[in-house]
Amino acid sequence: MSLIPATILTGFLGSGKTTLLKRVLGEAHGQKIAVIENEFGEENIDNDILVSDTQEQIVQMSNGCICCTIREDLRSALQLLAAKKRKGMLDFDRVVIETTGLADPGPVAQTFFMDDEIAESYLLDSILTLVDAKHADQQLDDRQEARRQVGFADQIFISKTDLVGQDAVDALTHRLKHMNPRAPQRAVHFGDVPIKDVFDLRGFNLNAKLDIDPDFLKEEDEHDHAHHDHDHEHGEHCDHPHHHAHDDDVKSFVFRSDRAFDPMKLEDFLGAIVNIYGPRMLRYKGVLNMKGTERKVIFQGVHQLMGSDLGPQWAEGEARQSKMVFIGIDLPKDIFLQGLAQCLV
Repeated sequence: MSLIPATILTGFLGSGKTTLLKRVLGEAHGQKIAVIENEFGEENIDNDILVSDTQEQIVQMSNGCICCTIREDLRSALQLLAAKKRKGMLDFDRVVIETTGLADPGPVAQTFFMDDEIAESYLLDSILTLVDAKHADQQLDDRQEARRQVGFADQIFISKTDLVGQDAVDALTHRLKHMNPRAPQRAVHFGDVPIKDVFDLRGFNLNAKLDIDPDFLKEEDEHDHAHHDHDHEHGEHCDHPHHHAHDDDVKSFVFRSDRAFDPMKLEDFLGAIVNIYGPRMLRYKGVLNMKGTERKVIFQGVHQLMGSDLGPQWAEGEARQSKMVFIGIDLPKDIFLQGLAQCLV
């Protein structure tokens, strides 16, 4: 049986997760979706559908979608769904996990890697984060959970942009980009998102989206600075007048080098920093030029979990440049950058 793609939908209270989900479930895309509602409180998909019958957690909906409210842990719900699918008792193509608005998506993502049984049944496709344009600034200022949700995202949807002016939207997108440069952002109205922007994004698939958006630094510099200062990286406070108000603890920075890495040194260094800073390292990802192989090495991680994979060969005439992006909470950028530099051949 091929792996079941799973999507984690996160976002602060009232950001429009349920609206987006209803929209996705209601669209006639012919896909059968199982939804796991990891949500307590009144914000369930539809209280009429989700009968509070504790015996049967799984409810089949009229359009073939399935809903499952979690009263136990996520792992058992995922195992139950996979087992029923294997036995032909339930038919669905993919799973969406809607987390509670206060949740840290980290442990949810880790479930897909830590647990062999889950890893054999599911493929984590991506983490989608909804951000409410009207209340985002306040929420990001006050709540670390909201900042973590942004740091974890593979894709950011900004809702309620119609309730604020364009300047506010621009300032918010700028702020989010500093926190997480690798997640594309798009505005959504009342959950109206084409299905292709929600599923099969492969944000977590090591080989599919190799590249950290190569222009995310360049573009910033061209808009805001005439110069191309090699050391000017995202997450630094540059001369953006609207940027000084927010010194978020979730930030990103990039390491790049044209020299190859020494595999042993790099492994030791990454092992050490993950050991110390793992809980504060939300997402990290890179394409590496390693001594001893003609292929790109793709690596990524969530908290303490790190994986790497051989990618395609370096193309003829392609610049062999290593690029890594780290997104985390108050990470010591200098220690990371110096340590990585010391792992170069």
